Amino acid sequence: MALQLYGDLISQPCRSVYIFLKKNNIPFEFKVVQLFEGEQYSEEFQKINPLGKVPVLKEGDFVLTESAAILTYLAESFHTPAHWYPTDLQYRARVDEYLSWQHTALRPQASKLFLLKALVPFVPGFLEPEARLREAEDALNQSLDQFDQKFLRDQLYLAGAEISLADVVAIVELMQPLGAGCDPLEGRVTLTAWRERVKTALGKDLFDEVHESVMNAQQKLKWISQNQPAALEGLVKIIQKGEK
Repeated sequence: MALQLYGDLISQPCRSVYIFLKKNNIPFEFKVVQLFEGEQYSEEFQKINPLGKVPVLKEGDFVLTESAAILTYLAESFHTPAHWYPTDLQYRARVDEYLSWQHTALRPQASKLFLLKALVPFVPGFLEPEARLREAEDALNQSLDQFDQKFLRDQLYLAGAEISLADVVAIVELMQPLGAGCDPLEGRVTLTAWRERVKTALGKDLFDEVHESVMNAQQKLKWISQNQPAALEGLVKIIQKGEK
């Protein structure tokens, strides 16, 4: 039965699943859920995922949430090449280790910095103090130090000599701030070289296709600010409450 992926490519976890499906030629139908417009809270979507989050994978009556679980399920279910989710238990553990760590490190930090910088021009009265922006940048930089020293080390990729699910998840996370004109890897030679290797391994055309929404995020936010300002106010409340 055909897979259905519910999501929005503005979301880092959605992009990681989308890239993996496309790269491995796994047929699926993409069901867009517009996050900036609050469609994840609609009654229709809540029937699919009461948590109101994306991505969601649907295969017949089987519904799976959480991007890490979806990625590992796809790798196993479709018998993708072993480098994505290695059969060697120690290499696989390295992938799982990163997937567990990133949920409270790079992903929320990159997303917060993106939202802080991207929303400022379009929400009246939303002027983030420089101290708060520096705090967000410092938190992300601390995690990048850990990413470099603990996870990448002197390897080509996060699990060794070949690209894995961990690299796919990591690169989409670190592309998020670029949508607000901020390159978190600026000045980091080792990590910049890793990013280029991952882009090449995934394929430039696919990579650019998947990140088009992010790179055009400010244009989208401008449209929403003019037509659906309440949606942006909701994003501001999420930041102010410290939600991820």
